[in-house]
Amino acid sequence: MRYQRAEHPLKIDGVAAAREFFAGCFADSEAGRESIWVAHVDDEARCVHLSRHDGDETGAVFPIREIITDAALHRSAGIVIAHNHPSGDARPSDSDCRATRRLATAAEAIDCAVLDHLVFAGTEWTSFRRLGLL
Repeated sequence: MRYQRAEHPLKIDGVAAAREFFAGCFADSEAGRESIWVAHVDDEARCVHLSRHDGDETGAVFPIREIITDAALHRSAGIVIAHNHPSGDARPSDSDCRATRRLATAAEAIDCAVLDHLVFAGTEWTSFRRLGLL
């Protein structure tokens, strides 16, 4: 797991900004391994904390407890998540949907919102928000 804090927080204010932001993150990641990136944003959509959780070729554990702990620690107003599918299929899996719903419920309890969850697969990507899953 790697943590990063921006000196000049970047804004992640919409799906286009999120796609561009996380595309840069995945450019530095190993394409054959699944990884989950989590951006915590303040009430003005500025990224105040970024973490990466690495998996392997078959998947990554969705660290809900760690994400919620970070949200409380950094007083996040929102969370934007992205992960990759080494399989090349950018459609969210049932497991992705269940984990995102569980995270959204836990985040709501601390007045934090899951703003979007992007799935990257090569040059393709999908957004939970655009698909109506959030």
